[in-house]
Amino acid sequence: MEIGGILTLPFMQKALLGGAISAFLLSLYGVFVILKRLSFFGDGIAHASLAGIAIGVVLGINPLWLALLTAVIFTSGIYFLERKTSIPTDAIIGLIFTFGMALGILIISLKRGYQPELVSFLFGNILSLSWEDILVTVIFGILVIFFLLVFRRSITLIILDREEAYLQGLKVEILEFFFYIFLAVTIVLGLKLLGIVLVSAILIIPPITAKLFSRSFRRLLINSLIIGEATVIGGLFVSYLVDAPSGAVIVLVGSVIFAIILSITSLQKRSIRW
Repeated sequence: MEIGGILTLPFMQKALLGGAISAFLLSLYGVFVILKRLSFFGDGIAHASLAGIAIGVVLGINPLWLALLTAVIFTSGIYFLERKTSIPTDAIIGLIFTFGMALGILIISLKRGYQPELVSFLFGNILSLSWEDILVTVIFGILVIFFLLVFRRSITLIILDREEAYLQGLKVEILEFFFYIFLAVTIVLGLKLLGIVLVSAILIIPPITAKLFSRSFRRLLINSLIIGEATVIGGLFVSYLVDAPSGAVIVLVGSVIFAIILSITSLQKRSIRW
């Protein structure tokens, strides 16, 4: 089928719209995540949100809403434990990660039979996106973008020089708390498209790819967004054409883009040395 024909398919229209929004949010937030070295956080929250998804499936409620609520609760727990205990952050995330997964598995065992909604959240499925999911993504996406636009300089300063942020009178703890919360929301919004297993990849691949050739923070943000959109939209088309899981194909497309840019930048550095 030609590209024009694919665009007339209702499920593909929803997938592309939802994918474009998720790619924008994940690629944008990912820049701050890699600077703060929170890559494992995305993976942990994605897996922990299985508890909320399982509750939604069992109760017959849209799992996206319960996943958002669960992610916010678990993120608050991570933030609290990180500051009130001496436990390393990665250990805390690992604890929340495994607890959420175990709770989700236990809850889903209460409902017998094949659960397509659960599978779509685990591995991503473009066919499962509904207009309600798109609406939720748009609403929360606007909140995430508003937060980053308003506080981007403060957040960047906190990440790069925490002591200087205190000296300038910034409410560091409050801003960090909301940074964590909106990061969790961003991750959950991408679950249906990419799946629990793979969503954190699109949080990381675009910014680390952009970092290979970006000369300023502004260019890093822009390049990350471009790569993220190309990865998700390109991956959706490829997954449809080869009839393969969307989440897996999107991540593979992103990995190929990373490999190509890494090769090009490496060759350019070698040529400069010569």
